[in-house]
Amino acid sequence: MTGSPPRDDPESGKPLHVGQLNLPAEDAFHKAFGELFDRRFFANHGPLEQQLDRELALRFGTRHAVSVVNATVALMLALRALDLQGEVIVPAFTFPATVQAVDWAGLKPVFCDVDPHSQTLTAQTVAPRIGPATAAILGVHVWGRACDPDGLAELSRRHGLKLLFDAAHAVGAGFRGRPIGGFGDAEVFSFHATKILNGVEGGCIATNDDDLAARLRRMRSFHEADDGVTRLYRLNAKMSEAQAAMALLGLRDLDGLIGQNRRRYERYRQELDGIPGVRFVDYAGDEASNYQFIVLSVEPAASPLSRDMLLDRLRSRQILARRYFHPGMHRTPPYCDDGIPDLPVTERLCSSLIQLPTGQLVTDRDIETICAVIREAAGMDGAAAPKGSA
Repeated sequence: MTGSPPRDDPESGKPLHVGQLNLPAEDAFHKAFGELFDRRFFANHGPLEQQLDRELALRFGTRHAVSVVNATVALMLALRALDLQGEVIVPAFTFPATVQAVDWAGLKPVFCDVDPHSQTLTAQTVAPRIGPATAAILGVHVWGRACDPDGLAELSRRHGLKLLFDAAHAVGAGFRGRPIGGFGDAEVFSFHATKILNGVEGGCIATNDDDLAARLRRMRSFHEADDGVTRLYRLNAKMSEAQAAMALLGLRDLDGLIGQNRRRYERYRQELDGIPGVRFVDYAGDEASNYQFIVLSVEPAASPLSRDMLLDRLRSRQILARRYFHPGMHRTPPYCDDGIPDLPVTERLCSSLIQLPTGQLVTDRDIETICAVIREAAGMDGAAAPKGSA
């Protein structure tokens, strides 16, 4: 059963954060870590890390899951293990680690705009960016929604490219009846403390490619047998037993956490219905999602306030909403040093999206408070925040 850690009442004025913090029940945590100390096996691919790999592979519907210390390292390893050279097409609308992992792997990121509806790469947005030096496409599943896996797979096949997905947002999500995890050559997941599956830190690479999985297992550690393979670069990227213990507890609770996320999402939608110029980033009703994020789009042409005005109003009430992603990666150094590509959809998203608090620590009362501040900022009648709100 999922734990519900205590949270200060909104009247205390404590800040409300965007990042989730989903914790297991305290007794389950103490039992798992007590057993860890009893075994005195803390690292180097212990029984819990091996168990986590097996259970993740079952959850993702893949032949392999290779757990590592975090998702950024997982991306670096996956790109390096594919033995690529040249350019990788990647969205500018993503977290910095996605793009910087391409650099760390010795490859050149080529920025691509995203589809305005899905906010992800599609075959249509990527095709014009393919050139003679293109080696791979790196799609990003955002907000727990899939990034055109079938279209990008067909495009990759036609051009002889590798296809990877950054699935940091997508644990528990699906596409056309299949779980995210088995698309492309590999998919990379995050178990950061603020993700729906909390391993305190951690990540994994899911794949159906036996040879790739074997290379990844050698490359993530100096403790796997070499078997005569000497050309593979290695990295001390192994997951600890403590991380694996935490992730296994979260995996047991995952479906319940997704249900809680969905309930919060629907409560937000109910509370904010009808505000001019403010709309939700929708989750497709026919696709599995983890409802990990509450994301609004604020359209200045139809709204009495801008996104940044709303952000300031929320923060003044200790509601620490965020611009996400902002700025686009094409506008950050060193990538902007040689000029800024024309990516109009990315620019619009970076200037209009706002992420609201969710997760175990966000109560119904908190949601009422947040939504009252938003209605008040939008000039809606009768929208004063509840007494003692954050």
